[in-house]
Amino acid sequence: MTNKSLRNFRIVLWALVAVVAIGATALFMFRPPQRPLGVTGQEFALASTQGGTFTQNDLRGTPSLIFFGYTFCPDVCPTTLAETTAWRAQLGLDADDLRIIFVTVDPERDTLEAVKGYVEGFDPSIIGLVGDEVATAQAKAAFGAFSEKAGDVESEFYLVNHTALTFLIDKNGQFQSTISYEEAQDTALAKVKRLVEG
Repeated sequence: MTNKSLRNFRIVLWALVAVVAIGATALFMFRPPQRPLGVTGQEFALASTQGGTFTQNDLRGTPSLIFFGYTFCPDVCPTTLAETTAWRAQLGLDADDLRIIFVTVDPERDTLEAVKGYVEGFDPSIIGLVGDEVATAQAKAAFGAFSEKAGDVESEFYLVNHTALTFLIDKNGQFQSTISYEEAQDTALAKVKRLVEG
């Protein structure tokens, strides 16, 4: 092989390597997740305000909007619960069509009774889920949710920073998307409609 043909061969080879690298990067960046983003497959079990224990298997059957928060939350949690119930009403849906699930990230203060009273103040059909520290950590890990104490953490009036996303889970228990806190109403409603119709 001549020097010129060897050089051409190397150019072609490097071009192919570049094409493969670009293709692999694109595949990684734009492929759909192989595992649901919001439901990692990790098991969890929490007490339900509607009785019994709620696990990852109970996500199947009915589309769900799932939100992590706490009853002492001054703004994000009451706003989100009010919005989720309003979206459901605006779309003419009820709890048989779309569940709303509230998971407390504050097991230290949020008893099952406290969470039950809190969620039922927005809508009696909302499911509240409560666990101890370990069970709460497992539930957060299952959704990739985050929380930590803030403010005066030694006081009984501490705050909790937490994930402010609403997770959209389809009737097969699979993650579909999220709705951000204070997301535009029209886009939020469109996502919920797709979730239910899917």
